Amino acid sequence: MDLKHNSSVKLNDGNLMPVLGFGTFAPDEIPKSKANEATKIAIDVGFRHIDAAYLYQNEEEVGQALRDKMADGTVKREDLFYTTKIWATFLRPELVRQCLERSLKKLGLDYVDLCIIHVPIAMKPGEELLPKDAKGEIILDIVDIRDTWEVECHPYLNQSKLLEFCKSRDIVLVAYSALGSSRDPTWVSSDSPYLLEEPILKTIAKNHNRTPGQVALRYQLQRGVVVLAKSFNEKRIKENFKVFDFELTAEDMKVIDGLNRNYRYDSMPFAVDHPYYPFLEEY
Repeated sequence: MDLKHNSSVKLNDGNLMPVLGFGTFAPDEIPKSKANEATKIAIDVGFRHIDAAYLYQNEEEVGQALRDKMADGTVKREDLFYTTKIWATFLRPELVRQCLERSLKKLGLDYVDLCIIHVPIAMKPGEELLPKDAKGEIILDIVDIRDTWEVECHPYLNQSKLLEFCKSRDIVLVAYSALGSSRDPTWVSSDSPYLLEEPILKTIAKNHNRTPGQVALRYQLQRGVVVLAKSFNEKRIKENFKVFDFELTAEDMKVIDGLNRNYRYDSMPFAVDHPYYPFLEEY
């Protein structure tokens, strides 16, 4: 992946996914209108990969931002890569289309570029999700099937073994919480470590005249990970996009690798007793 000249990765169906995405999740206390404002800023800055979900309950605002930026000529629909997610209450084959169509209606779009399962722990191993016809062929025509895996991934949880597994299976790994977390007390412990205050990241950032956040994002890109940057702050959004014009050294990468402590900001405590709770497995 040439990060100086190529800001996309080719998926298994031949389509391109921008390697840097804009995350749209926000805690309940943040007005939904902020998602609209931030998405517009992100597109103006240069983001073309927008990561959202039915669960976030702000796809109407995000969709309006996309349509506004298409209407003013900033982008065309084909310039954008939009990801949505199917929530756990829609994981029966007959409900998948319903969830997607609800998202499309809110977005005001004809299609999404990627749809992923938001909480796969609700599914049995090997369970079929998409509806099929009598011949066993998938009959869902509003979304393409692509091999991606979106997981929490940052220097404190670098997912190195999972990353190697994905590369061996031609699966694109997508990192969320790449800058730590929003520290939302409803799902993140109040005493969780603050990634962007990590002294080693701050030292490396100073050496490159960058921010710790830019270093954390660049680290993922150089590993071959598609990375999501989430912020509703205009200054941060602009900073987060400026990760293609510098390069971490091999020593930098090694040192950041050493920060791994297998720490999860989101351990999904609501599902600890679920028979398919994922974090007890190797991957």
